[in-house]
Amino acid sequence: MPDSIQTTTAVAPATTSFGQTQDGTEVQLYTLTNAHGLKVSITNYGGTITSLLVPDKAGKPGEVVLGFNSVSGYQSPEFLKSGPYFGALIGRYGNRIAKGRFTLDGKEYTLAKNNGENTLHGGKKGFDKVLWQAEPGTSAEGQTLKLTYLSKDGEEGYPGNLTVTVVYTLTADDALKIDYSATTDKATPVNLTNHAYFNLSGGPDVLGHEVTIAADRYNVVDAGLIPTGELRPVKGTPFDFTLPHAIGERIAQVPGGYDHNWLLSQTTGLHAAATVYEPTTGRTMEVTTTEPGLQFYTGNFLDGTLKGANGQTYGKHAGFCMETQHFPDSPNQPKFPSTILKPGQTLQSTTIYKFGVRQ
Repeated sequence: MPDSIQTTTAVAPATTSFGQTQDGTEVQLYTLTNAHGLKVSITNYGGTITSLLVPDKAGKPGEVVLGFNSVSGYQSPEFLKSGPYFGALIGRYGNRIAKGRFTLDGKEYTLAKNNGENTLHGGKKGFDKVLWQAEPGTSAEGQTLKLTYLSKDGEEGYPGNLTVTVVYTLTADDALKIDYSATTDKATPVNLTNHAYFNLSGGPDVLGHEVTIAADRYNVVDAGLIPTGELRPVKGTPFDFTLPHAIGERIAQVPGGYDHNWLLSQTTGLHAAATVYEPTTGRTMEVTTTEPGLQFYTGNFLDGTLKGANGQTYGKHAGFCMETQHFPDSPNQPKFPSTILKPGQTLQSTTIYKFGVRQ
């Protein structure tokens, strides 16, 4: 085992060009590999996971995330209009903040409204659309990519200079580990996540994937997908994934499809969030996290206008997201776990997506 670890960590990830942004800035792509044929590609534009190759039960690697093969795909008018956030790092605040405002220490802050009357995923130019400082490297666990970004005081309406570091690690035991940390010089809400869309089959949709979610309650939401405050038990509802269910089995009973936050049963340390099994390829994915919530989204807004790196059309339900996070609209919901980061504190959060096969 030590030998296999050394082969994965002796060499830093490969770096190639990923094209130029619309303002002519060169963007890089970093490819992390391990000894078992896993390969993840991440660009410093938005900290975006563009590709993730994972072997199936026959040992054949296949693409398991939705993405494009150059930065132009992430800046096209079609992509910006539909706003699916494929594979990107999300911040300063993942998910929605109601009516684009919150009050902190007696002062009201106004944010950009980019989702009807609400703010979504950091605003008009969130962390998904900025260039991160990138540092490819290695660790005892595997190849790494360290990304850093300074979100300045007032950016998108948020207070405080927020320094964010995200480390991606592709481990020797076939996991993609994401470590988030942040510090600030003024109190500010922070909710960091990754918006990868997974499809473990490579097929046109994910409705046959079998999902388990380690949660017995979820956030009820209004028509704008803002939590009402009610934490409803999943028992007896199509939101009950305490035992495995195919995504498509009960999705018709959920108006619009799944796009909700589940309250994970465990909230301390690194704990189980979800497992996914895809029967045709045998691929499995286990999600563990230090976060209290999981936004499970089933690609309801994809409509076939976007085509991926391999020419595949991304139609409705072409991928699913498992965004580990704090709850939506927490700055306006005092009963939810706090997302306020204060000077002198360090936010630290870890999420692990571990891949395998079932024969």
